[in-house]
Amino acid sequence: MDLSLLISLQQADSAFPSGSFAFSQGLEASSTIADQIGTFDFEAFVEVQLFHRWMTADRVALVRSYRLKNDLGRLTALDREIEASILVDALRAGSRRNGVALLVAHERLGSQAASLYRTKIRNHEALGHLPLVQGLLWSSIGMSESMAVEVSAYQCAASLSTAGIRLGIVPALEAQKTLTRLLKKVASAPLYKVEDDQPLSAFTPLSEIAIMLHRCADQRLFSN
Repeated sequence: MDLSLLISLQQADSAFPSGSFAFSQGLEASSTIADQIGTFDFEAFVEVQLFHRWMTADRVALVRSYRLKNDLGRLTALDREIEASILVDALRAGSRRNGVALLVAHERLGSQAASLYRTKIRNHEALGHLPLVQGLLWSSIGMSESMAVEVSAYQCAASLSTAGIRLGIVPALEAQKTLTRLLKKVASAPLYKVEDDQPLSAFTPLSEIAIMLHRCADQRLFSN
């Protein structure tokens, strides 16, 4: 059996404790106040998040982190770069909380890499953004770079599908149809080269505006 494949499936499993269930990346906000920012289309929203945030920002940060291995100095610099690249405070906070949750899970499973980086965070030397943590941890447990990218893409799309179901935006089977269509589009993501110093970029203005408007809502199912 291919152990690296099994490890990758374990990391991609929604049952793996990563804390991501609390975040919708602006899906709740965008669907709730759609009348203020234009019509809402679930599949279009997920596609924008994949190709205008994950592909150009999270994927790049993950790959750069993966290649740094245990170079803690350069990892913390990348961590701060990720922080500076995210405009909306709710998205910054969500990325940090998810990253720390993933670190905690791996530390409890005995990961030395997770333990070392958590120490940096406790000492206020690092922030723990999710794509950086994914790159650091997944390289340390033997996942290939391309597999790490594929798992990250799947988690991004699948978590939005799950959020859409929980919010009542889309039926479960329709969400799976959407997921299938979009995963076919992102399957080639590992083929797009990432330079070691490639800058992070994202352009999802409508969802960011929605999050900023939604932060004052009386009731919210998700943190962002």
